[in-house]
Amino acid sequence: MKLNDTKLQLAEKEKHVGKIASVENADVLNIQLRKGQEIAEHDADREVFIIVRRGKVRFTVEGEQVEVTPENILHMAPLEKHSLHALEDSDVVVMKIQK
Repeated sequence: MKLNDTKLQLAEKEKHVGKIASVENADVLNIQLRKGQEIAEHDADREVFIIVRRGKVRFTVEGEQVEVTPENILHMAPLEKHSLHALEDSDVVVMKIQK
């Protein structure tokens, strides 16, 4: 067992992106963004699950916009181009999973 710390980083900076864990076939990241911060369009070569723990983030995936909150989970297929914009101060877990 390993308990991974994901303490709030936004008191010290506007944006935080860090790897929480890496296991066979998967990486888990933590992204923390202040309201208004963005991450430019990019893609991933793996399945991606986005879990918002706090806040609200607008994702644009292949031109379609969707709001991700603690009440839903976004799943993206490999190579789907996406960007994100924090609508509120947000804390996000990203799971990249290789099939």
